[in-house]
Amino acid sequence: MRIRELFVSIQGESTRAGVPTFFIRTSGCNLRCTWCDTTYAYTGGEEMTVAHIVARAIKAGTPAVSVTGGEPLLQPEISLLVERLLEHGQEIQVETNGTLPIDRVNPRARRIVDMKPPGHGTRAPFLLSNLSLLTAKDEIKFVVGSYEDFSWARDKTAELELDRLCTVLFSPVYGSLSARRLAKWILEERLNVRLNLQLHKLIWSASARGV
Repeated sequence: MRIRELFVSIQGESTRAGVPTFFIRTSGCNLRCTWCDTTYAYTGGEEMTVAHIVARAIKAGTPAVSVTGGEPLLQPEISLLVERLLEHGQEIQVETNGTLPIDRVNPRARRIVDMKPPGHGTRAPFLLSNLSLLTAKDEIKFVVGSYEDFSWARDKTAELELDRLCTVLFSPVYGSLSARRLAKWILEERLNVRLNLQLHKLIWSASARGV
């Protein structure tokens, strides 16, 4: 697998925010979102075997492992990696941009699936067939940069009844939309969603890597 970086940090997002986690960041992505905060993962990285990555995860000794990117589902070995990690009893979380089939990831892992509002700035057709594959432990995430994005996310949540499928996360684009404003909109609409802040950026900084 082509890996951009391996590191231990506090999980900054999702319902597992705050949990010490070993991060596996893959290299390569099929999107170019305007608000992407990991553009360095578009290219580069180092080829590593699944066995090596799993050994590093075990040695890290954290209760959780997060596979992120880039876009992890572009990696042919993603299914094998998740299976091997699951064998060692850790809690596994895989983040994906929603444009590729999630059935390659064992549902015993938590799948965090993005649904891109118009403000993301790139064509990214969400794979609607993924909705039928979601379990209650999975999560759908909207990254919101404006009120237009918020309205779109609100309407999609209602139209597809996403909050009946799994936890729905609304996350403000860091530096573009304040958490307070997004919280206000969520409260005004009485949405059954979860405000999702990037905790790692509050602890360290927006540009910090490997922490």
